[in-house]
Amino acid sequence: MARQNYLFTSESVSEGHPDKVCDRISDEVVDLFFAEGAKAGLDPYQIRVACETLATTNRVVIAGEVRGPAIDPSVIEAAARSAIRDIGYEQDGFHHENAKVEILLHAQSADIAAGVDEAGNKEEGAGDQGIMFGYACRETPELMPAPIYYAHRILHNLSDARRSGAEKGLGPDAKSQVTVRYEGGVPVGVTQIVLSHQHVDEHLTSNDVRALAEPYILKALPEGFVTKDTVWHVNPTGKFFIGGPDGDCGLTGRKIIVDTYGGAAPHGGGAFSGKDPTKVDRSAAYAARYLAKNVVAAGLADRCTLQLSYAIGVAEPLSIYADLHGTGQIDEAKLEDVLMGAMRLSPRGIREHLKLNKPIYARTSSYGHFGRAPEADGGFSWEATDLAETLRGHFA
Repeated sequence: MARQNYLFTSESVSEGHPDKVCDRISDEVVDLFFAEGAKAGLDPYQIRVACETLATTNRVVIAGEVRGPAIDPSVIEAAARSAIRDIGYEQDGFHHENAKVEILLHAQSADIAAGVDEAGNKEEGAGDQGIMFGYACRETPELMPAPIYYAHRILHNLSDARRSGAEKGLGPDAKSQVTVRYEGGVPVGVTQIVLSHQHVDEHLTSNDVRALAEPYILKALPEGFVTKDTVWHVNPTGKFFIGGPDGDCGLTGRKIIVDTYGGAAPHGGGAFSGKDPTKVDRSAAYAARYLAKNVVAAGLADRCTLQLSYAIGVAEPLSIYADLHGTGQIDEAKLEDVLMGAMRLSPRGIREHLKLNKPIYARTSSYGHFGRAPEADGGFSWEATDLAETLRGHFA
């Protein structure tokens, strides 16, 4: 039987964290290829992007493999600079105008393309081998684990305050960490709060930053979760004036636990940002979350973990595994069969069902790919619960 009383901790990072700056730029490149491909009338199923970004003191390097519309490097550079400006970097060591941007994108390997592309009777195959996980639970209205959900909300609230001008003393770079106390398997309080937040006034103390941030942290957490016994650690090392890629080198794909479930569920190991949806690291993880969320939304279980596995060049998943953690009243083997029939889990089937051939990826690069509201233009389509009624019907 699963433990009922325990502490669990998850962390989040802001859009100005060095690794998240790189995730954002890489996803801007994905969006650019889909947007420019649509303008040129290209088949979106032929677009390929595998983009990695490195950022350090006033330098950005964008590298990887692409196929699709012919995009002048100056357009890609402009997109990177625009992203850096939107995040808010105008400091001496990392400035959207002054940073040197180097672009090292080249054509996708012909060998990989031949294995992945649709041809004759062969459907488009997975862009790589791998395992992907999806998870959902009843701990929050968004069916996400509470620790990562609240860690994201803290930083999102602070980001909104910074961007609106309500808190001019904050910089773009920040990290949060929340330790949640569970009783009877239910989150009931927060025992520890950690916040490290960049500040633009070099003379602010840790107490100053706490006074500034505390109202936004309290707003992010349920009433009663913070008590007199909650321990706070705000800028515990003291000054946090130099932030972003000037303070620490950033790379695409280094915050995969922040991007998913905060450690409360397994992770297959593949990063999301910078990848087009032939890369099942991304698209199948979205599909697994979509199915797991619909299982819980349908009332079939309080918790659901799904695993999918793929081989490069092979269209259909090799396996599907469902674990309801003892919270379901249905047979998990039958659920696996039902889910395989609920949507096509090939790369093309996922793209069609979730409508992934759109420039919807830059917005996913911070505050998690999951637990967000579906958007009118197709963003976060994998967060919809439109399959819940159908799934419920299979077990009526």
